[in-house]
Amino acid sequence: MKRTLLLTLITTATMAANAQVKFDPPKTKAIPVVDTLHGVQLTDNYRWLEDKKNEDVIEWTKKQHDYGVEYLKKTQKVHPDLKEKIAAYLNMDYEGPLNTVGKRVFQTVKKKGDKQYKIYTIIDGKKILIWDPVALDPDGKISTSGTNYTYDGERAAISAQKSGAEVNTVYFIDTRTGKQIHAPVTNTSGFDWAQDQQHAYVTLRSQEDVDKQRPLKTYYLKVGDPIEKATFVGTTADAKNSYFIYDNRYSDVTFSGEGDFYSSSLRMRPTGSLKEGKLIFSSKKSQAYPEAIGNRLYIKTNDKAPNSKLMVADKAHPEFKNWKVLIPESSTVMEAYVVTKNSIIIQDKKDIESRLTIYDLNGKKLRAMPLPEKGSIGGVSYDREEDKIYISLVTFTSTPKTYVASPKDYKWKLFYQRQLPVDMSEITGEIKFYISKDGSRVPAFVVHRKDIKMDGKNPVLLTAYGGFQSGIKPGYFGFYAPFIQAGGIVVNAGIRGGDEFGEQWHLDGMLAKKQNSFDDFYACAEWLIKEKYTTESKIVALGGSNGGLLMGAAATQRPDLFKAIVCEVPLLDMLRYHKFLIARYWIPEYGAAEDPEQFRWLLRYSPYQNIRMGVNVPPMLVTAGANDTRVDPMNAKKFVAALQNNPGQTSPIILHMDFDSGHGSGQSTQQAIENWTFIFEYVMNQLGM
Repeated sequence: MKRTLLLTLITTATMAANAQVKFDPPKTKAIPVVDTLHGVQLTDNYRWLEDKKNEDVIEWTKKQHDYGVEYLKKTQKVHPDLKEKIAAYLNMDYEGPLNTVGKRVFQTVKKKGDKQYKIYTIIDGKKILIWDPVALDPDGKISTSGTNYTYDGERAAISAQKSGAEVNTVYFIDTRTGKQIHAPVTNTSGFDWAQDQQHAYVTLRSQEDVDKQRPLKTYYLKVGDPIEKATFVGTTADAKNSYFIYDNRYSDVTFSGEGDFYSSSLRMRPTGSLKEGKLIFSSKKSQAYPEAIGNRLYIKTNDKAPNSKLMVADKAHPEFKNWKVLIPESSTVMEAYVVTKNSIIIQDKKDIESRLTIYDLNGKKLRAMPLPEKGSIGGVSYDREEDKIYISLVTFTSTPKTYVASPKDYKWKLFYQRQLPVDMSEITGEIKFYISKDGSRVPAFVVHRKDIKMDGKNPVLLTAYGGFQSGIKPGYFGFYAPFIQAGGIVVNAGIRGGDEFGEQWHLDGMLAKKQNSFDDFYACAEWLIKEKYTTESKIVALGGSNGGLLMGAAATQRPDLFKAIVCEVPLLDMLRYHKFLIARYWIPEYGAAEDPEQFRWLLRYSPYQNIRMGVNVPPMLVTAGANDTRVDPMNAKKFVAALQNNPGQTSPIILHMDFDSGHGSGQSTQQAIENWTFIFEYVMNQLGM
């Protein structure tokens, strides 16, 4: 009893001392730049922080980062086993499912202590290492960003990135020995083998292309030749669009075109031809990406069907006017499809839980696909050579399972399940629904310990994304186990901007309707309070990238709702975001300030321009990647500087830089462990855990 009392007194005294540490970050000079946009005069005091190569900016950034680290060391208590628990999830022996390509077998492996994932092949029962990115960089800063095998599996083109950069290098290896068989192709962003497996479509991207926001060019390359000998095949008129081209394995046609996030044009040509091809579809409001099998084209499209439909056409008459509906749009969202030799399997979702339905090749509904056990369908794939169906089943508390069966009888066998040293036995997860500001019904995942009490005092980590058609799906929550086991609740809200209820859900959370995403997020926090999960002083909000924009909006619009906010690699200056790196791609999602109408809605919510003088926002941890080539770290730097210098701001606003990786990718295992430990220490301290 005396020892417990002594520890309590020491802890209380330490926390009191920590609370007295004044937050006094390095000063930031204001150098006003005045712009007039569409008749509105705007003053930007921290434009100078946009130049990340400027010595003053480099010095300021390092001082801010170092100060934040030291401040948190002085004011936070340490959870001794937190890092160990996070490492138990991130740093363990991992042997992925066997991947059959042709008559070859491959496996991705990462042993405890490895810095990156390796690839092995299995020959005569023996594992042979064929790819290890650490051999290229002993520090582990080079990671694998893509693997493309030839149809027979005898060769592979492996893309690698350094420190999370958008610029890749493609390496060509013999998959029996791992030896490089051709000189690498540098400065790439995409690689896809052509049907003959001797050529490839290669999209180039240099750092200069990124810096100058130039449209990317795609070439047809005979693999082994220098890139200078490649033939140009396509590009876009504007860097906000992307160009695509691909051959079909089971037919002799090639599709190409360009589009943005919600439009596309589509051309078809004979495989092997480098001519532009025939325009078969074009829309400014919808997308269509077909596959060809024999003489039939199968096209999943959201043209006049926000929940998507499957259409079919004859290869001899591929124009849109000849497309016919094979499986019509329904009240549920069509996510994916596979065409087997005798059937079509549709993956759809109802209230964000996926399921599978079997149709015949003429589109007649036969029955629901029998499942080996209860769970939401994570995905479905089909191996035409072996005539096998693979499905993944997911739940909140068990690792995903992969099953395999023949579509002739659907007798499922467990193919793969990853075993993790994480105890989820006392944790439960639910799909809940709440009502947003305008009456919309919004889904959310709520995961917590089984013994939770609805007393309004539980610590909550609330996260969301809400953009680019990226919605929430049921999945394993083992990563959050240390937080949940300590008594926390994790809530992931399916706010508008994602694809939870089809393309309309996305449209209702983008461009002029972006505020809906924010309102849905606030409504979730209010619902959690109303239902007595928690209270305002017990909610930490966390989000990254587009979710970082959400965090900036939450801080400036509803500072009353959150105890603290973790804002990762965020977009925050929405009047200038698109002028940096690859952000021009995102104009179709957000708009651009050069357009008068778009300027008005961006100005209304842009976090950097909506910092209210004299209003204190909650404590914030704002993170950025020094090598981020997607979201420029200027967003985080300017926002932090403006808040720190806002009269009335008393809560600490901390800038934390990752100097060794980019937009959350390209990290070594140890980097990931360190970064996530840092974030969860912050969250748990803010919540008094």
